[in-house]
Order: sequence, then C-alpha cells, then structure tokens
Amino acid sequence: MEVSVLNINGQQTGRMVNLNESIFGIEPNDHVIYLDVKQYMANKRQGNAKSKERSEISGSTRKLGRQKGGGGARHGDINSPLLRGGGRVFGPKPRDYSFKLNKKVKQLARKSALSYKVQDNALLVLEDFNFDAPKTKEFVKITKNLNVDGKKLLFVLPNANKNVFLSARNLQRTEVIEAEKVNTYKVLNADVLVITEKSLEAINGILG
Repeated sequence: MEVSVLNINGQQTGRMVNLNESIFGIEPNDHVIYLDVKQYMANKRQGNAKSKERSEISGSTRKLGRQKGGGGARHGDINSPLLRGGGRVFGPKPRDYSFKLNKKVKQLARKSALSYKVQDNALLVLEDFNFDAPKTKEFVKITKNLNVDGKKLLFVLPNANKNVFLSARNLQRTEVIEAEKVNTYKVLNADVLVITEKSLEAINGILG
C-alpha cells in the first residue's frame, strides 16, 4: 500500500512510501481496541476517593437513645451511619484501577487503530520538518496547507523535538507525540493522524 509524501506546504513531493500491510492494512479487531482503551483510561484514574467510616469519625461513643421503643432504627453513638454527620457504610477507599494486558494484545490494538485511520483516509505522511525556534503561527500555517485546520490532529514525530512541541502546545485540538508513545486511544481520538517519514520507520520498527 503506497501513499504520497507531502511537504509542509501541502504539496506532493513526488515521493511515495509503502505502508506495512501487517501494521496499516490488517482487519481491525474491535475487542482488543476496547481492552486497550479501557486499560489506558483506567491507568489515568487517581483512585484516591475516600470517605470516613463509622470507626474513623471523631465523636462521643455514648449511646444516645434506648435500644428499643424509639420508633425508628436502633443505633448507638453519634457516629452511626443512620445519623447526619455519621460515618458512611461501605464508602470508597483508595484503590488502584490499573490492570494488565498482554503485549501482543496491545500491539494488535495499535495496529487495528492505525488500520482504521487508513481505511478512513485520515492518515497523512509528511516529510520531516523542524523549526529553528518555537513558532505557533508557522505550525498553524502547516495545518492550513494540509487542509486539516479545525480538526483534532495528532502529529507523530520520530523523537522529541522541543521547538515543534512548543509550537503546537497552545493549540487546543492538536497534539504532538513521539513515535514510541503512540497508543490506541490517542490514534482513535484524533480526526487526522499526521506521520512524518522517519516516524513511519520508527513505527515499523516498533510494531513490525
């Protein structure tokens, strides 16, 4: 599967790159995509919700009323969950929501997400570029030249590039990441995936 390489002016360079069929041309597996996205979202949860139970409330342990004949549920001290200001029954406790996924499952999920982008014609291959200094206007100009301005974009670079990252940092619907950090959630969350030539080589090395 061959696609044209574009330059930052949105013009075709005349070069073609071959997309690895085993990565960008597979039959997407929706279930592994679900599992990978579920794990990504679960790992982002802080899990620090906490409420005090009866034994953790500070207050007198004096029994407020008689055991029977009060006309309501029996309760002991003022910390009872039955009373306002008392402890909570089975309240949330700090916990870890993360869970394990097999490496091959995560790889298949990323391949499936990338294949969906190819099927939807939402993947662009851009020649490698760099900025001498952070220039948000120049980055916006690139998105306009590619006719993707106003869409949710994910730019994939081969490695960390401070100037390009800072140029896109203030754009709400644009994110720049490294090839090794590409994950299923971010690929599917973007309307258009823009990959540079060297990033394509890096992805082939990681998932190929």
